Amino acid sequence: MTFTRPQAAKRPFRRPLLSILAVAPLLAGLSVSAEASADSSYTLFESGQVRPVALSPNKQFLFAVNTPDNRLEIFHVEANGGLSHRGSVPVGLEPVAVAARSNDEIWVVNHLSDSVSVVKIGPLGYQGNVVRTLLVGDEPRDIVFGGPGKNRAFITTAHRGQNVPYDPELTTPGVGRADVWVFDAGNLGSTLGGTPQTILTLFSDTPRALAVTPDGSRVYAAAFHSGNRTTALSELQVPDGGEAAGGVPGPNTNFQGVPAPEVGIIVKFDGTHWKDVVGRSWDSAVRFSLPDKDVFVIDANANPPAQLSGSSGYYTGVGTILYNMAVNPVSGKVYVSNTEARNDLRFEGPGIYAGETLRGHLHESRITVLGAHGVAPRHLNKHIDYNVYPAPAAVNDKTLSQPLGMVVSGDGTKLYVAAFASSKIGVYNTAALENDTFVPNAANHIQLSGGGPTGMVLDESCGRMYVLTRFDNSIAIVNTTTNQEIGHVSMHSPEPESVIEGRQFLYDARLSSSNGEAACGSCHVFGDLDSMTWDLGNPDGLVLNNPGPFVSIKPELVPVFGTDDPLFGQNPDFHPLKGPMATQSLRGMANHGPMHWRGDRTGGNDEASSQPDDGSFDEEAAFKKFNGAFVDLLGRNATLSAEQMQKFTDFILQVMYPPNPVRNLDNSLTPAQQAGRDFFFTQNVASQGACEACHRVDPDANPGDAFPGFFGTAGFGSFDATTQILKVPHLRNAYQKVGMFGAGFTSGNRPPDPFLGDQVRGFGLNHDGTVPELFTFVSGFDEVPANPAGIPNTPAGNQAKLDMVQYQLAFESNLAPIVGQQVTLTQSNSAVASPRIDLLVARADAGECDLIAKGRLLNEIGFVYVGSGQFLVDRASVSPVARGLMETVLTAGDKALTYTCTPPGSGVRMGIDRDLDGFLDGDEQVAGSDPADPTDTP
Repeated sequence: MTFTRPQAAKRPFRRPLLSILAVAPLLAGLSVSAEASADSSYTLFESGQVRPVALSPNKQFLFAVNTPDNRLEIFHVEANGGLSHRGSVPVGLEPVAVAARSNDEIWVVNHLSDSVSVVKIGPLGYQGNVVRTLLVGDEPRDIVFGGPGKNRAFITTAHRGQNVPYDPELTTPGVGRADVWVFDAGNLGSTLGGTPQTILTLFSDTPRALAVTPDGSRVYAAAFHSGNRTTALSELQVPDGGEAAGGVPGPNTNFQGVPAPEVGIIVKFDGTHWKDVVGRSWDSAVRFSLPDKDVFVIDANANPPAQLSGSSGYYTGVGTILYNMAVNPVSGKVYVSNTEARNDLRFEGPGIYAGETLRGHLHESRITVLGAHGVAPRHLNKHIDYNVYPAPAAVNDKTLSQPLGMVVSGDGTKLYVAAFASSKIGVYNTAALENDTFVPNAANHIQLSGGGPTGMVLDESCGRMYVLTRFDNSIAIVNTTTNQEIGHVSMHSPEPESVIEGRQFLYDARLSSSNGEAACGSCHVFGDLDSMTWDLGNPDGLVLNNPGPFVSIKPELVPVFGTDDPLFGQNPDFHPLKGPMATQSLRGMANHGPMHWRGDRTGGNDEASSQPDDGSFDEEAAFKKFNGAFVDLLGRNATLSAEQMQKFTDFILQVMYPPNPVRNLDNSLTPAQQAGRDFFFTQNVASQGACEACHRVDPDANPGDAFPGFFGTAGFGSFDATTQILKVPHLRNAYQKVGMFGAGFTSGNRPPDPFLGDQVRGFGLNHDGTVPELFTFVSGFDEVPANPAGIPNTPAGNQAKLDMVQYQLAFESNLAPIVGQQVTLTQSNSAVASPRIDLLVARADAGECDLIAKGRLLNEIGFVYVGSGQFLVDRASVSPVARGLMETVLTAGDKALTYTCTPPGSGVRMGIDRDLDGFLDGDEQVAGSDPADPTDTP
């Protein structure tokens, strides 16, 4: 299926931003040109939606998050169940969840802005505006109302971020990394970001979904990447010589007999022992335990709300990646949509030489039922015979992949499941699901014309279900009597055609695999990672040439190491048995060279290499080398066509990393971070010189590239005293990997850890995920006999390592920390809000963001900052206004004005010309044309 933009949102590639040339000098301070395209004004983050739609309590209004347009869309539900658009309210960046507290108060969770927008709407659904912005932890994802009178808001966030009122203890073992912020919705406090009643910290990695019982007394919170009690052991812990010597399980050569490199192994805890794929125990090698707490039970009525004590406060063994939850209103059972990773098993490819393969069978799609009798996982695709390749078409038709949102009928007998990667809704009899007596059948699926359903709501009074389809950014209207889609309502999207056309190749399992279950997005969850390590070597594969290039030995260190060979004689070629490798993110690959941990997806064998885009530095060529994985790993009948792979490439190379959530909002460094950065840049730690000699940091590198900058790598490989030559990795996401503590091996002068007890992650840093935390990582560059240029084993050297840990947690990224940050100004909060607004203005003056402001008079009114304290208004006839005047007018009475720092280049679109048609939004409103439709102009 091909997904295209609704006609009303199409635009030519380039068009003037403004039809009034007189304001061109004022726009000079913005990060846009006089002519710009939708591509240059849009930043793709690919945030995963969690709770994308909600009905008002009186069922008269449907609220939907418009994630790409950073808005809340308001629809009136007509008597026949149809939808009529009533309003569009600008909120924060990347809204992913919405909940209605009342018929006129709606709360929106903004994933990138680390905020929650409290929206008030006027009579009949018109005149919506943000009246309060709550500032919460990093990357909030979901929201429910529970507690007495359902007046408490529960919001999931990561245990970090610039808005948190605590030390996140990012270097401390045994700390939960999942937070639930709880607000009294009727008493938000007078602080800048609101005063939570409590912040619950749960013992898991970053959370995602919430669910609440009908009476509001219990709230359930789920980890997102919850893991499956697997971890990886370093090559240093595994005897050399292969399986016969007690080492890596065989085969230990490829089909040609070429010996494989010595690598680590993956082990899984079976409840008693840590075992490898052939059943050997490795208990003494693992220095921590994984309790695998997945879903937590919160007493929402307690003062303050708290997790239930003891074993009644959590469920284990629910799944690996937990997406969403729903509570049966009759039985009280909880349904958890999830996938279960099979990373304890091995290999891609046909499985001829090894007799085993994961082809087409990576993550199983499941619903896990939680109840008084414990945890009951239900595999949704038990009809698949994974040994049959390719799978018959009838198998694909019955499959549901990557289950996300769910809703239960009022009588508790039906469960509707949004199969994101199948573009269908699955309908299950809850009793059959709970008893595992259901039979997968395509007749029980609701086909959707739009792709990628993420969530839905039921209106049983009129027999309708409303489903958000992410691929085309629309709402599907489903008749629940006939189980057929009967309507489709599009929302405006600023996404360029290349994004819309390419997205399906990441997610669509029907297209990606013959059995319909496996897709790239199964492991690269929402374009990111699954926090797992996999051994996906191919014993039937060939050894491939590694064309480099490689980081040179620093000239002054050649005499110290006795050679100028950057590889120290090591064979750099890519053996098909590569050993365990952690799933890498697909974010931020542009301008960062060859791909995979070894750089084995490279254009360097096709042409000579030179920056910015030739040979090994050609990211397009590198990504296209993944085409073979559609057959060898996902189990597709054939590779994608050249046209399909080009669309996939054009899409994925636009996905960006979010701003760093540890670095100060003013982009400054703490004294420790600065000291670490200074050492990172100047002091020798290895044969190549300083850390920065390999891990290049240059935000302006290749300025002509669509995504300039090096953020930890320039695309070179390097010798790292390991058994394989690896590509130097970027360092933008070290903070995501906090939570594994306990190294069972010596790193430099750092001895193995003792047993450190319960931890929340089984995988950490490095190519194989075996390095638990950053101090162990940097200790690998200590001064030892094999590395005479290393970090001295002195108090000063130890402090330098501690400082570098702090710096790498706050590492540079493509976007400054201020991007996404918000504040809402009213007459009553100017004392606390004005300093934050000053900060946003200062960072806009520094060129780190475009600054917009949104409020309402009779209609929505927008502003974009153009420097010198002046804001351009979305009315061509109105002269630019000073900040003070704008604030006075837009906060008079009970009005509110919300400032947002947007990605550079997006300010005009998000602030004053939503559809980039050259006619300002305010002028279009007055003229009666649609600001969200470039074909409808005054």
